[in-house]
Amino acid sequence: MQDRKANSANSDTSEFSRMIDAALSRRQFIKGSMSAGIAGFFATNPLSQAMAAKSPKLNFEPVAATTADTITLPAGYQWDVVVRWGDPLFKDAPSFDPSGKATGTSQTLQFGDNTDGMSLFPLGENRAILAINNEYTNYDLLFHHGGKDLTKDDVLKAQHAHGVSVVEVEKQGGQWKPVVDSRFNRRIHVNSEMEMTGPAAGHRHLKTDADPTGKKVMGTFNNCANGETPWGTYLTCEENFHGYFGTESDHKETADELRYGVKTRNKHYNWHLHDARFDFAKNPNEPHRHGWVVEIDPMDPTSRPKKRTALGRFKHENAALYVNQDGHVVVYLGDDERGEHLYKFISKGKYNPNNQGANRNLLEEGTLYVARFSMNPGQLAGSGEWLELTHGKNGLTKANGFADQAEVLIFTRRAATQVGATTMDRPEWVAIHPSGKQVYCTLTNNKHRGVKEGQPVGGPNPRKANHYGQIVRWQPAKGDHTSHTFSWDLFVLAGNPVVHRDLYGGSNNIDADNMFNSPDGIGFDAAGTLWIQTDGNYSNEGDFIGMGNNQMLAANPETGEIKRFMVGPKGCEVTGLAFSPDMKSMFVGIQHPGEKSTGSHWPDGGNSKPRSTVIVISKQDGGLINS
Repeated sequence: MQDRKANSANSDTSEFSRMIDAALSRRQFIKGSMSAGIAGFFATNPLSQAMAAKSPKLNFEPVAATTADTITLPAGYQWDVVVRWGDPLFKDAPSFDPSGKATGTSQTLQFGDNTDGMSLFPLGENRAILAINNEYTNYDLLFHHGGKDLTKDDVLKAQHAHGVSVVEVEKQGGQWKPVVDSRFNRRIHVNSEMEMTGPAAGHRHLKTDADPTGKKVMGTFNNCANGETPWGTYLTCEENFHGYFGTESDHKETADELRYGVKTRNKHYNWHLHDARFDFAKNPNEPHRHGWVVEIDPMDPTSRPKKRTALGRFKHENAALYVNQDGHVVVYLGDDERGEHLYKFISKGKYNPNNQGANRNLLEEGTLYVARFSMNPGQLAGSGEWLELTHGKNGLTKANGFADQAEVLIFTRRAATQVGATTMDRPEWVAIHPSGKQVYCTLTNNKHRGVKEGQPVGGPNPRKANHYGQIVRWQPAKGDHTSHTFSWDLFVLAGNPVVHRDLYGGSNNIDADNMFNSPDGIGFDAAGTLWIQTDGNYSNEGDFIGMGNNQMLAANPETGEIKRFMVGPKGCEVTGLAFSPDMKSMFVGIQHPGEKSTGSHWPDGGNSKPRSTVIVISKQDGGLINS
């Protein structure tokens, strides 16, 4: 195992530098040649000026892009493995079986696959609970047959590798490790019982033969990113649920099924071949029971997770929660698909810091909104408004296909289109600055922008066939997150200045030393540093030459400065972020290393099977991260 690895120079780092220098020389690239609207961006931008006077410093030497099959960090930093796919969580759990022949039962006792969003819940100075999403599985790694000859138990194994892993971790001898058989340890997966809550619970579109009440649903899956509440619960978000449904019948998809990507002849996971629940011709309402935000109590392993229908049904990326100055709870939500939308939920009730038990149902009732941005061509800043998604308002009527509020929430995408929301370049993670003054959202890419009807170029989506992505940020009017209006700008346009001299080269805070594509995960630390994680093209060719493997960067929200802090192993996505309370440990997820036959053997090296892993990063001198 490659635990306790300090950063070391990589053999290909100098080669990257020579390549970039040569490319810059050939193109005589001058960053100042970009449009004046971007060049003076941070000097004149009112959103930048609105930030707190104290600006976080990026106190590390940035690392170069690389294609090495390891974790690359700045000098003075080190990384350790915390937990990997297949690691035992209980004393009666078997060890990981690299052959791919392990059973479905064994996977219920082990850490799930493809780690994604995570939150840390402290139990003391050196103890904590990590709640971690296990988004999906790679059949070529999960099974010895690569998924070509699925049995019923194979389907169970895949289902049990999904969901959420709740695991206690403890710092032992300077290293964070799972506490095997902790009373907090729990696997929540596709066959775990959950409760539907809120306005859509019990609706006819949620009832099935197995659940005629429409209030008891089995499972959560394709859990992408996350959120957490000040009352101590974990929010896991169901994203690409559509890929798990299929049918062998001649069923013709409805418009709503197609809007969410639910299609016949879906051969991706093939669960429907052994589990009739996922045959949507037989169970047309089952897809409606997924695509929600699920609230989990990590402190009580006997508690039943709750799907919060008031927050809408779509392909949720994460849930960024903020307690407004008036006590209302505000949750920002992105729908991760090209041409979909950005949402905001405002609770009906108010947060009570003196009675956490009274806060437990704040996400059960409230008002959902969707964003509309100004779309002035050539302007990378502007205004916006939040459009209410309430039955009877803004055209959400029976005449327009919405019988009641439950249908507005079950078919949220259609409701957003009805009210005229802005189509976005795949809204992924949302993060709120610790000051509460600004909100940031990664728009990871969109090959349909300016190509597909209804996705015009302009506003926060300024590039046609956008394959690099950007980060939009906004400031609510008068600092009130319940306000219906906001101002916005683009914090960064990702790009490649080695290849391009226009908008595809990126904004003026992107250069040959920090370029990246497809920003995905983001989060702030307590000091206000913005951490940016990528899930993009790692071919290191063409438009992506010089970018290397996926990475994590640190940014100063006030000045716009961005430095590359970490590069992941081959074929991975860098995703998930949590900090210990003392800010000396940073937990990061490394998802799907070695995907698409990229040849990774991380984290164990040699000829081992690559495994999705949560790592922890720390300073060798024991200091604060970024100190």
